Amino acid sequence: MPTQTASAPTSAPDSETDRVLKLGLPKGSLQESTFDLLDKAGYNFSVRSRSYFPSIDDDELTAMLVRAQEMGKYVADGVFDAGITGLDWIAETGADVHVVADLVYSKASMRPVRWVLAVPEDSDVQSVQDLEGKRIATEVVGLTRRWLDSHGVSAEVEFSWGATEVKAPDLVDAIVEVTETGNSLRANKLRIVEVLLSSNTQLVANHDAWANPWKREKIENLALLMEGAIRAEGRVGLKLNVRRDDLSSVVDQLPALRNPTISPLFSDEWVAVETIIEERQVRRLIPELKRLGAEGIIEYPLNKMIP
Repeated sequence: MPTQTASAPTSAPDSETDRVLKLGLPKGSLQESTFDLLDKAGYNFSVRSRSYFPSIDDDELTAMLVRAQEMGKYVADGVFDAGITGLDWIAETGADVHVVADLVYSKASMRPVRWVLAVPEDSDVQSVQDLEGKRIATEVVGLTRRWLDSHGVSAEVEFSWGATEVKAPDLVDAIVEVTETGNSLRANKLRIVEVLLSSNTQLVANHDAWANPWKREKIENLALLMEGAIRAEGRVGLKLNVRRDDLSSVVDQLPALRNPTISPLFSDEWVAVETIIEERQVRRLIPELKRLGAEGIIEYPLNKMIP
């Protein structure tokens, strides 16, 4: 009887190396706000000064800090499975990545940033058409050139290595610069002429990683928790007890996310009310609720809101 030879074992579809997600995190202006957001999302990253490799309390994650400007290329090339960068830098580099989630936060606020055309206050430039033959300095050379082409305008666009706001009018006629509030531009006596692009932070993924079921679920979990942390920003929870007779007047004062949760207490005369409000409303609302008969008022912070 012929001896049967055992076939070589095939590798498992999910090896140990497959079960580690390589994440790129933005170094520079977005770094602190990104770490704060990740902390609220439940991911505890820590990094030493001068280090580019944060530690993380998740054995299924590794991370490296790189400039947001470079992130799209590294994700597209598979160096990272996923990364956090700006829509503007994806547009500038043309990186072929899968956009997982829009994460609307920036280095100073929870709102998008704008890339704007700015000129000195006394400049005769009033629109994009007035840039014909002019010189423009910017970090987003490709984005600016495509924008000019779309308007049929020919101008010289040069890369700016920094301190772009101080280059007009001595070195260039105009600049294209990123701004959140416009304060820095005004401080340098510049005025905004037009907005080229409104940009927000994005979580992006490598196409192969997105096609991997385990990595996709890991990335989706990260997106869900980060989006939940963003929704919770600027909001707090509020608990209070109120007599049933006063309930209608109290509920009328609550600017609830939807409807407040109302639960019976041991005493039939009282109910517990719980809701979510914007933090800036607390100083007005709590004294009013107290006057309407509410008791045991508790305000508590929120880390995440998941719809």
